[in-house]
Amino acid sequence: MLREEWETLGAGAKRLYVREWLPNDQIAKAVVVIAHGHGEHGERYQFVAKQFTEAGYIVVALDHQGHGRSEGKRGHMISIDAALDDTMRVMEEARNRHPDLAMFLYGHSMGGNIAFNCTLRHKPDIKGLILTSPWLRLAFKPPAVKEWLGRGVATILPSLPMSTHLKHEDLFRPSKLNIPPIGDDPLNHTTITPKAYLEVQRAGEWALQNRSELHVPLLLMHGTADRVTSYETSKQLAKDLGRQCEWVSVEDGLHELHNDTNGDKAVKNVVKWMNAKLP
Repeated sequence: MLREEWETLGAGAKRLYVREWLPNDQIAKAVVVIAHGHGEHGERYQFVAKQFTEAGYIVVALDHQGHGRSEGKRGHMISIDAALDDTMRVMEEARNRHPDLAMFLYGHSMGGNIAFNCTLRHKPDIKGLILTSPWLRLAFKPPAVKEWLGRGVATILPSLPMSTHLKHEDLFRPSKLNIPPIGDDPLNHTTITPKAYLEVQRAGEWALQNRSELHVPLLLMHGTADRVTSYETSKQLAKDLGRQCEWVSVEDGLHELHNDTNGDKAVKNVVKWMNAKLP
């Protein structure tokens, strides 16, 4: 596959880093814009992009503010609206680069929250939405006292760096993909600020309450063994949306389905679903 990169200005005039992967020798049939999860960056989706480009898709992946090669304090979020605006900007630039192609939006974990809210609030012209292990609610509920303290700290010190306590073994199991542990990649981090945490949590609840605003087909995938984001919340969302949502429950799947033991199968499911949505 071919690779290009560029920078653009996001919310607050912060520099956003974007990369694009293209098929080698075939005419592309659509564009997939990827919104990554908290603490990681778009380059970690290179394996996903390889399978997508082999299937004829162009892949565009940004680094959210505070992540990867983009500007911003590590793990911080100005606001959920800023994150949505950044995603919409990258989608617009991708559309300008490939004006004749259909588009899909793919969000994982925190990126799933951003992609879902982006679709509900801004109604982009896309063929479909793909969410994997979306952070709409966490797989665990923090103690009430910690939540209360967090809200207080978010008011006084909104960008105070705190540890996510995320462990590599909670994300995916070793596989033939040979994905390195998160600690081996200097562009990854395990930092989150009180403001970022509350913004994502509140946006997740808003999205669940306003799910009826979804105007496009949804592919929703979640592993039953996810210890990071709530499988049960995704399952209920799929039930509430009915035929508008194709629900894929991955037995024993961990948080990063695309990097887990059957990662290639998970990505092929996405390709199959996208193919079915195109003329």
